Amino acid sequence: MNSQTLWQRYQDWLYFHEGLGAYVDVSRMGFDETLLETLAPKFADAFKLMADLEAGAIANPDENRRVGHYWLRDPDRAPDSATREEIVSTLADIESFVVAIDAGEIRPPRADRFTDILWVGIGGSALGPQFVSEALVSCDAPRAIHFIDNTDPAGFDRILGRLGERLGSTLVIITSKSGGTPETHNALVEVKQVFAAKGLDFAGHAVGITLRGSAMDKLEDAEGWLREFPMFDWVGGRTSEMSAVGLLAAALQGIDIRGMLAGAAEMDAATRVPEVRRNPAALLALSWYHAGQGKGEKDMVILPYKDSLMLFSRYLQQLVMESLGKEKDLDGRVVHQGLAVYGNKGSTDQHAYVQQLREGIPNFFATFIEVLEDRSGPSVEVKPGATSGDFLTGFLLGTRQALYENCRESITLTIPRVDARRVGALIALYERAVGLYAFLVNINAYHQPGVEAGKKAAAAILDLQGRICSALATAGGPISLAALAESIGATEQVETVYQIVRHLAANPRGFSITGDPSRPGTLTIAGPA
Repeated sequence: MNSQTLWQRYQDWLYFHEGLGAYVDVSRMGFDETLLETLAPKFADAFKLMADLEAGAIANPDENRRVGHYWLRDPDRAPDSATREEIVSTLADIESFVVAIDAGEIRPPRADRFTDILWVGIGGSALGPQFVSEALVSCDAPRAIHFIDNTDPAGFDRILGRLGERLGSTLVIITSKSGGTPETHNALVEVKQVFAAKGLDFAGHAVGITLRGSAMDKLEDAEGWLREFPMFDWVGGRTSEMSAVGLLAAALQGIDIRGMLAGAAEMDAATRVPEVRRNPAALLALSWYHAGQGKGEKDMVILPYKDSLMLFSRYLQQLVMESLGKEKDLDGRVVHQGLAVYGNKGSTDQHAYVQQLREGIPNFFATFIEVLEDRSGPSVEVKPGATSGDFLTGFLLGTRQALYENCRESITLTIPRVDARRVGALIALYERAVGLYAFLVNINAYHQPGVEAGKKAAAAILDLQGRICSALATAGGPISLAALAESIGATEQVETVYQIVRHLAANPRGFSITGDPSRPGTLTIAGPA
């Protein structure tokens, strides 16, 4: 395509949102009008189905659950007055709580004020707050935030050790829909133990975010935690950033949560337009469909050219992959849908994997995130006539051009600056794009049976470990690996039995392994004396 034709295509397909000052450029994706005409009936259905969701239709039949994260930034769209009031009152409670924290009216038992936040959550209960914190927190934030988002013992030690004596002025926020999520439960036990070891009253530092009536809700009431905020059954973890899950963390760091909500609401309005060319989320969904032929055959590489957006690709990994990675479609047919997401940041990528993007396997399409404003003030010229920001823009445009010249497709999203409104808008844009694309390929974006299967498999492993420990306790001495597996009826799982005892023996718990590690079938196992 010659430069004049490409320039015309750029103008024909460029989307601009005047209120947000945001652009969506899909001109470097190679679809044509024929694809748009072919997909027109599917898009018409997708627009209607999205409207039905916002009106309160059941989105997750196997759980009889609605999907209402859109109502969080526009409560008037909630399907009933009770839900609307719950959204409004929760936001007011968050703001009044943060005002009281800032004023020192709510304080830790042994300190004048809370200096730090320890955030405990997993998946969407951590990724959203982490992304927003990295993107928007200022250098003079009222308090620092620290995340525990795994069940890694060394990770617990590192974060809690980093807090040190400030643990006594740390607000601990535990986020779990049920209270039974293993990673969050484990972290809660570990954190409470450290508080107890330091003679601190954990309940006087603890805030919970959970479903009303959940096991964690009951625990909070029994122990007298400082405060509780609700999770909503109709909000999934990966779309929970505009609920208490994301807003409480942001507000405690001085981030403008009303601005985030406003930006998301503006983008929601733009993505309700039932016309592909005038709907930025539909343009993304069209591009994704084209790139992967409606089957996710190419990966999506997210390249934000701004340090503060570094975690955007991680955030999108869960939002996109958990939503779209499905074995079966809505008709029960095996389709193995999905869209893999990975990314880094520009211009770091000039020195990382752009070489492969340009000349290696063409199994991807790129999404560049451009920020027009370099910084809040003037910039020094690092070379005559050029600032550091000019170089960053040059790397972005140069990489985009280099990829295009070698038949690598790309999308470019442009925002004027990284602020609360635009971050809220980015989140809303991708939430809606995921929903529209899911309807195009006839899958349910709002359930995650694969995640539940993984949890059940992990529970089975822990059950097997319990049987191993019991067998070793009664063995009366060392026992061969094969005999151990046979004694617990797990001869078909001998490899897993070996991996469990290897982990037990690597830690100071009284287990030992004797023999040649390179020949695991000959090993002898002993339990605590």
